[in-house]
Amino acid sequence: MKKAGAILTKSEKAFPMANGFIHTTGEIERKIPFEKGFPWAEAKINGKWVTDPFLDDQGLVIKLKDKGLVVISGCAHAGIINTVEHAKKITGTDRVHAVMGGFHLTGQIFDPIIQPTIAEMKRIGPDYVVPMHCTGWKAINQFAEEMPEQFLLNTVGTTYIFGENG
Repeated sequence: MKKAGAILTKSEKAFPMANGFIHTTGEIERKIPFEKGFPWAEAKINGKWVTDPFLDDQGLVIKLKDKGLVVISGCAHAGIINTVEHAKKITGTDRVHAVMGGFHLTGQIFDPIIQPTIAEMKRIGPDYVVPMHCTGWKAINQFAEEMPEQFLLNTVGTTYIFGENG
């Protein structure tokens, strides 16, 4: 990438690009009590296995004129609500147009936080919610049932255009 002229930057802080219309989240603040991360994650540091809080988990935030934020998570190990709230903070924008990506709610260990997550997502009030891969079928179906007007089912090859009409 460097040979092609790319400038690579490592940052633990939010990083604005495109005149502030796009941001990486940097390390995401963990403020939502029920979002405790992935308790079984480990990393080998200095030859020793230790709990990995995934502080390097990041998302991408796009600020759309007159629509609000599009928050894109990878797996949201920090919690999807923490991710969205952090995105709002770093951009200074409260309105959320879309939340999409993995919400990391799959597996029995996350069953107890599906409903609180949906309740908080309703409070945030995005125009669209697009839970993907590691959200898990159970949580995806509950989002579909409880937020039918906002829910979009993601499938391979789907293109999302958030512009004048979307």
